[in-house]
Amino acid sequence: MLSTLDFSIIPLSLPFILKGLLYSIELTLISMTGGIVIGTLLALARLSGGPVLAGAAKIYVDLMRSIPLLLMILWFFFLIPLLTGFRMGQENSAIITFTIFQAAFYSEIMRAGIQSIPKGQVFAGYAIGMTYWQTMANVVLPQAFRNMLPVLLTQTFILFQDTSLVYAIGATDLLKAAENAGKNYNRPVEMYLFSALIYFSICFSLSMLVRHVQKRVAIQR
Repeated sequence: MLSTLDFSIIPLSLPFILKGLLYSIELTLISMTGGIVIGTLLALARLSGGPVLAGAAKIYVDLMRSIPLLLMILWFFFLIPLLTGFRMGQENSAIITFTIFQAAFYSEIMRAGIQSIPKGQVFAGYAIGMTYWQTMANVVLPQAFRNMLPVLLTQTFILFQDTSLVYAIGATDLLKAAENAGKNYNRPVEMYLFSALIYFSICFSLSMLVRHVQKRVAIQR
């Protein structure tokens, strides 16, 4: 069977692949940035001690972590336009869905990072007149981000892998681009293998980066 494969169409397919890869990277970076920002706010809310704020944040995180991402993508793409009458398109719908979904996971990572900081530093912030939010922003969060950086990067390349799920709503990510190229040149197997190689190369490189960052963080400690 391997003798029937024809990889000569790969150079011809590169415009398709590049377009899909760029969208997958864009979706990853935007979702990561928004997810970390929202996730950090959720983590701070859960640790604030306020019953209403902490309770609302906990419900959000538990709800998002209990629903499959694919189901969220489908719900948001089909249900929101039905309720609001506003159709955002596959790409924008995917960005919003991934951001609010990943925020729950980044929230738990940041909460663990914040709790890893000795409480004495928090009390020291209070002692010099800082509020809870000032102490978190100026004392705790910078250290928490450093401690949690390897885990944040790991979650990010998991996010990159998950971007292939937007295939379900027709968004042109790397996997969808490979499928389109395979149909155009009647070589679907070769294109799926090529896209798998790209996913592996990127994720393996990121895993090496995570190991390097872990060593640097360990040295700084």
